[in-house]
Amino acid sequence: MNDDVHLLKGIGLTMYEAQAYVTLTSLISATAVEVSEKSGIPRSKIYDVLNKLNEKEYIEIEDGRPLTYNVKSPVEVLSREKEKLNIKIDDTITTLTNVYENGMSQVQAPIWRIYGVEKIINQEVEIIKRSKTSVNMRIGFLFENEAESLIKAFKSNKELKVNILASPICYVNNKEIDIIKLFKDAGISIQKADIPFVKVLISDSKEMMHTYTKFSEDKRKVIPETAIGIWNKYEDVARNYDERFVNQLEKIKRKK
Repeated sequence: MNDDVHLLKGIGLTMYEAQAYVTLTSLISATAVEVSEKSGIPRSKIYDVLNKLNEKEYIEIEDGRPLTYNVKSPVEVLSREKEKLNIKIDDTITTLTNVYENGMSQVQAPIWRIYGVEKIINQEVEIIKRSKTSVNMRIGFLFENEAESLIKAFKSNKELKVNILASPICYVNNKEIDIIKLFKDAGISIQKADIPFVKVLISDSKEMMHTYTKFSEDKRKVIPETAIGIWNKYEDVARNYDERFVNQLEKIKRKK
């Protein structure tokens, strides 16, 4: 019960309101005195608490002597609150992203090193989600769980034009991965190419990230602790790499 009360407090109810609602979910329908006795909320407070819950559409009040308080379904109530919260979060993401990107544009030397597989994948996903029109990628290898994260990010923006040039296979945890099939099955445009053990992501010809890692001697195993990403926001550099990518892609298509 305590966890449920804390969750309800987190989405805007007071402690007493949360306790009263949780109590009513077990009683279904009750008088104010019954809610007070079971929840421990003082009788001097319970009527005001229940009226507030009614105003917030968590419960309904049925006329009578005494009044009866009927709980609304948690599915109905919490789904509504979840939708409101998601809208607020989306608005905050938009606002703070604009602030973040404006701040990034003021940095004089926009090149950063990113260490660690998880942080590198998160940064790739961030870049993709910021993309407005296009993402071009060269994939020479994949980290564990990286393909799933990339595909999910690509699919979250249906307007985004995605092109990938990739080695036909790589190894994750010594298991052979068919990179081409993996992305094609997800509906992502991908072409087989001779890509070395490096990964490049270019977004809107404005920013890019190179990813490097060491491999085991047989080239079948990534050594995760050696992974490093170079995130570059020099537009001239990103544009140059993007042009080279497009030229390589067109050559491959013409050969086919």
